[in-house]
Formats: sequence, C-alpha cells, structure tokens
Amino acid sequence: MKPIFVENKGNTRIVSHRGLSGVELENTLAAFVAAGNRDCFGVETDVHVTADGKYVIIHDDRTGRVGEIDLPVEESTFAQLREVRLLERDGKGYTDMQKLLSLQEYLCVMRRYEKTAVIELKNSMTEEHIANIARICKEEYDLSKIIFISFCYENLIVMRKLLPDQQLQYLTGMYEDGIIEKLNKYGLGLDIEHSNLTKERIDELHAAGIVINCFTCDTAERAKELISWGVDMITSNIVL
Repeated sequence: MKPIFVENKGNTRIVSHRGLSGVELENTLAAFVAAGNRDCFGVETDVHVTADGKYVIIHDDRTGRVGEIDLPVEESTFAQLREVRLLERDGKGYTDMQKLLSLQEYLCVMRRYEKTAVIELKNSMTEEHIANIARICKEEYDLSKIIFISFCYENLIVMRKLLPDQQLQYLTGMYEDGIIEKLNKYGLGLDIEHSNLTKERIDELHAAGIVINCFTCDTAERAKELISWGVDMITSNIVL
C-alpha cells in the first residue's frame, strides 16, 4: 500500500498510527522508521506492562495476530515476547528481522527523527508502573514532545498527578454526555473515533479549550473534511 498524501492541511497535524502501519507491520522498527522519514507530526504506539515489569510495544493483549506464537502479553516476560517471530508485511510467513520493541527502543527512534511520541497506556496500570513509564520517557526523550493517551481514564488521572503539565488525551469510541466536563476536570485533550466528530462538536470542544485528535482516518476525503472543520490532529495508518 502506498501512503495517501493530503495537501493544504492547515493547522491539522498528522499522527502515524502504530508507525506508518499501512506500509510496514504495525508497531515495528520498520513502521516507526517509515513514519520518521515522512512529514508527519507524531508517531503513535501502544505500551503494555510485561510479567517481569518491563514495557513492551504491541497493540493487542496477545501476540497471535502479529506473531508466530500466541502469548498473553502481560503474563509473559519481555524475553519471551522478544523471541516471537513477527509476520512479514505481506502476511506470507514470519521474519527474524523484526522483533517486539521496548518502550526505550521506540523512544530512541522518536528522538532520532524528532517526532512527537504519542503513547497509549494499554489497560489499567498501577501508579508504580505509570510512574516508571513517566521516568523512562523523561530519561529517554523530551516530555514536551510526548503525548500520553489512554482509554483508561484513571491512568490519565495518575499521570496528571505525576506530570502536572503533560499533554494527555482521553481515548474514546463515542461522544459521551458530559465529555467536556470530564476532560476539563483534569486538563485532558480528546482522542476520539473520527466518525463521531461533526463540525458542531469540534466547535463545541474548541470553545471549551480542548485539543482534538481522532482515529483512525484512512481516506483522503474524510481527512479533508476533518481538516476543513479544524480538527487539531488526525491519526491514520496511511494518510500523510
């Protein structure tokens, strides 16, 4: 698949979803480097806690969709996960050339290409693990170039307590009643499934001072519509 380029993006910034995952296998070094070499603002990824208290980059709770072996991510050690052979991009066989990455390795690529790191905290995490992730990010990169996102509202509350000035976005698949009050209580941005956005909702959110990201928009037509409405960020597998 080739990237879809959209011109005249105005003030809308593009975030590559799990790296440039329309071109390379998601959440791999290849996908992150492919995004790094393109003109995108940020590169989104997913971080899980492993059984031995390390932080691995993968979206699913199990490895089977992208790996040769189906392991439960949070019940496996980082070393066990590292041994999983990953799919070739064309889905024909597995490769030893790509491995599941650590959080530190992902941040190294972001630092090299000076991209904003958009890090999803997967599942509910303890305060200790959230603090460890915050520490690693501070050590490995510039916190001003990191956005933490999560479907778990409580993860973001803890991160806000630890990092009062950090960019945080609440992930949701729907436009909930009371969403503006929920976001403003802890100074959160919104990262919402794009089909739930309308111009009226974007205007309402902006009037409340809320930054709006949306996922996962993979057509030029929809991206142009969202841009015309003034959305702040578009997360996409393929649009640049």
